[in-house]
Amino acid sequence: MKASIGAFSFFQLLSQNEMNMYGYLETVKYRYRLDAVDLWNGFFANREVPIWELPGDDELMKIKRNLDERELTVANIAVDRAHLWDADPDTRQLLYQNAIAHMKAAKLLGAKTVRIDANRGPGEVTEEQFEYTVRTYQELAQQASDYGFTLGPENHTGISLDPLWMKRVAEAVDHPGYGILLHIDRWIDGNQGNEMVAPWVNHVHLDKRTLSSENTESTIKFLSEFGYQGYWAVEYNALSNPYIEIEWALAAAKRLLASACPNNG
Repeated sequence: MKASIGAFSFFQLLSQNEMNMYGYLETVKYRYRLDAVDLWNGFFANREVPIWELPGDDELMKIKRNLDERELTVANIAVDRAHLWDADPDTRQLLYQNAIAHMKAAKLLGAKTVRIDANRGPGEVTEEQFEYTVRTYQELAQQASDYGFTLGPENHTGISLDPLWMKRVAEAVDHPGYGILLHIDRWIDGNQGNEMVAPWVNHVHLDKRTLSSENTESTIKFLSEFGYQGYWAVEYNALSNPYIEIEWALAAAKRLLASACPNNG
């Protein structure tokens, strides 16, 4: 069963200095007995600056060594503060350079998929933004393909919560190295977005709300029958009792997967 746990699920522990990258790897491997991780760059990048900086090669190699020692697959790396669009051209260029740097890190760490958002937060959407987004994703998708993974946005923030816009971008990018991280049912327009972006889904997130929804099993079954073969990741930022809450969430995810995809166990 292709299950993993998003590192952001442990944000509270990270913020309280009760978990670091290596504690996360230990937790996923030995507490929850999984063979795949969903990294979040907030665990290893410098979050004290507006555009999060990666550590040096020595630290990245240390992370890689620890992944290999535990025989952990990197199902996804979710990258924050390297989104494509910002209204300020200078900031946009810095974000682009950070995206490139994170892609090189993803190659080193052996990621299967990478999430780099289209934008951050609300804002007026223009044709200039759309054209830049498509052009840049085309470039990054080619680079991702060369590196051996797929890359694209998540329905995570801003305009990416609009399934019509996400579908329009995907159709315009039209590259095999492009993929969408689907956070199930996280849309401004209800649930139909899951089906609209299905042809491009390269990774899936499940949160507390969707794990408790009566619609989620049918969505999982639809994606599986549509041909999705990637990982299903729990991303649930529990505000208290995170180990217990994640244990529940993972069990709920496995139960849904077993029911919706009985032949994929």
